Amino acid sequence: MKENNNNIVKPKVTYTDTKVVDLKHIYKQYDGETVLNDINLYIRDKEFVTLLGPSGCGKTTTLRIIGGFETPDEGTVLFEGKEINDLPPNKRHINTVFQKYALFPHLNVYENIAFPLRLKKKSEDEIRERVTEMLKMVALSGFENKSVSTLSGGQQQRVAIARALISHPRVLLLDEPLGALDLKLRKDMQVELKNIQQRIGITFIYVTHDQEEALSMSDTVVVMADGEIQQIGTPTDIYNEPKNAFVADFIGESNIIDGIMLSDYSVRFAGHTFKCLDKGFDKNEQVDVVVRPEDVDVVEPERGMLTGQVSAVSFKGVHYEIIVDIKGFKWMIQSTDYVAPEQFIGLYIEPDAIHIMKKSKYSGMFGDYSSFSDELDQLSDVESAEEF
Repeated sequence: MKENNNNIVKPKVTYTDTKVVDLKHIYKQYDGETVLNDINLYIRDKEFVTLLGPSGCGKTTTLRIIGGFETPDEGTVLFEGKEINDLPPNKRHINTVFQKYALFPHLNVYENIAFPLRLKKKSEDEIRERVTEMLKMVALSGFENKSVSTLSGGQQQRVAIARALISHPRVLLLDEPLGALDLKLRKDMQVELKNIQQRIGITFIYVTHDQEEALSMSDTVVVMADGEIQQIGTPTDIYNEPKNAFVADFIGESNIIDGIMLSDYSVRFAGHTFKCLDKGFDKNEQVDVVVRPEDVDVVEPERGMLTGQVSAVSFKGVHYEIIVDIKGFKWMIQSTDYVAPEQFIGLYIEPDAIHIMKKSKYSGMFGDYSSFSDELDQLSDVESAEEF
C-alpha cells in the first residue's frame, strides 16, 4: 500500500521475546455487564504496548487488572511466568502513572520523587543519588526545590514519571497520561515518553483513545472494542492491514465498501471490477473493501475507474479533504490538488491501495461519509433560517 499521510514512523524495536505480562482468558463484569470478554494477551520485556480503543472498550480495566487494582472474575494474570491474581499492587514490580498525576502539593519536586524510597526507608545518600538520576532523565535538573503547583502540565507529568520509575519497576503502566495537555505539548511528550522508555529499557503499557499517539509511540498496538481485542500488531500493520471494519475506521480515515471477491486478486465494488493483492477468499464471497482516502488519485472523469460529483471540500493544511458522491455512497478523498464543489471527477485506485477484509459484526457500520454531508446540510439550513 502507498505511504500514508499520517507520519507513521516505525519505532526502533528494542524489546525481547521474554514474556513479562501474560493475560489468559480474562473475563470481567460490572453490574452484570461484561467489560472484558476472554482477553488473551502477552507483553514482552522492554516492549512499548498501547491499548487503544474508544471509551468503554475495556482498555483501562485491562490496565487496572495488570496493576492489581482490579481482580478478574475469571482467567489468570501471569508476571514473569508466576500467577499474581491475588497479589496487591504494592507487591507487584509494576508502577502506574495516571492521567491525574496525584502529586503531593505540600512537597517540592525532590520530595515528590523521593517519596517511594522514603517509604522503603532507603538511606539519604541513596535517595539523593537516585533522585538526581531521575531528574536528569526527565530533564528537570535544577527543579529540586520548586513547588509542584508552580510547574506546567508537562513538567508535572515528568515528576510523576520520575516518581514511578525511581523504585526500578519492571513494568510502567500509563493511563492516558497526556489527556490533560494541550496539543503541542502532547506531541512533544509523545516523543519524550518513547525516548525515556528506550533509555531505561523497561516495559511500558500505555492506554489511550488517540490513534495518533498509539501509532507514533508503540512497538505493538492492541485495538479493543466492546470488551474484546480486535487486532494486535505493529503500527504499520494495524494501519495498512486492518482485520475488520472497526479497526479500519478507528485507525485513521477509511472508505469501507461492500464488495464481492470474484477470485484471487479480483474484487468487485462500486459497480466496477478491480485488481487487488488479496487472495484466499471463497469465490463470490461477500467482503468489506477498505480504501484509504490518501490512496485515491483524482483524475479527469474519462480516466477514472469511478466517477462522481464533489459534494464538499475542506482545506486541512497539508491536503484537501474531498467528499465525492458515487452512486449514493460518499467517498472521502485526501489530495493536495484542489477541486471545486459540484465538479465531476474521476477516481483512480491502484491494486495496492485496496485491502480486503472478512465480513464481521461491524460490517456496514462505517465508511460512508453521508453523515458528514448531512451535518453540513443541517448547518446550512439553520443559517438560512436565521437569515430570515
